[in-house]
Amino acid sequence: QVQLVESGGGLVQPGGSLRLSCATSGFTLDYYTIGWFRQAPGKEREGVSCFSSSDGSTYYADSVKGRFTISRDNAKNTVYLQMNSLKPDDTAVYYCATANLHGCPMGPIWYDYWGQGTQVTVSS
Repeated sequence: QVQLVESGGGLVQPGGSLRLSCATSGFTLDYYTIGWFRQAPGKEREGVSCFSSSDGSTYYADSVKGRFTISRDNAKNTVYLQMNSLKPDDTAVYYCATANLHGCPMGPIWYDYWGQGTQVTVSS
């Protein structure tokens, strides 16, 4: 049974940092694409970052490029999203998701399994 559990969200001031974790189980991280998405109130869910195990490629949305970094620890079956220089516009519920894909498609429709989400609020 595939499961993903996000953690690490919270309230942070603008310019601060958070590291989100996505603990996975029920599948082999080596063979699956992992994506981070976010959804702000009243907005559609959008892709933030992705790591493809099939070809080692990564993707970052333009809005987070240079500030966010995706990484993984296969031994812990966990994927991380390090978020630096946070802005109020980064406020959203953040989700991790996975599917057996080639490459890094960033449309949510491509992903089969989702975590429950973790709230990130950037505010002074």
